Amino acid sequence: MPKVKTDRVKYSEGWEMIEPTLRELQAKMREAENETHDGKRKCESLWPIFKITHQKSRYIFYLYHRRNEISKALYEFCLDQGYADRNLIAKWKNPGYERLCCLRCMQPRDHNFASWMGPNYEWHL
Repeated sequence: MPKVKTDRVKYSEGWEMIEPTLRELQAKMREAENETHDGKRKCESLWPIFKITHQKSRYIFYLYHRRNEISKALYEFCLDQGYADRNLIAKWKNPGYERLCCLRCMQPRDHNFASWMGPNYEWHL
């Protein structure tokens, strides 16, 4: 008999501690996505979304790498479920990239004169 697939996700231990903050950031993300783009340039309408993505990733990064408050299983769960950007966190681990706000800022093809620092280079939590 074949296995029955379910959509239920098994949350790792410690999820209750970080869930309220992640839910709050998800609500902010929905607001940013539904915000009108009237009078804004195309790239300006994406800045709030990048900022919230940065906040979620930085929150999980600090809990695991700096404060050691969450387990490796919970950290991997958050990365696998898309609560944090795995590639951005990998860049933060390298020297010189600690203050990087998004991966788009370091792609020269997205900016004039091949500069990699965008208008919102540094965001704070």
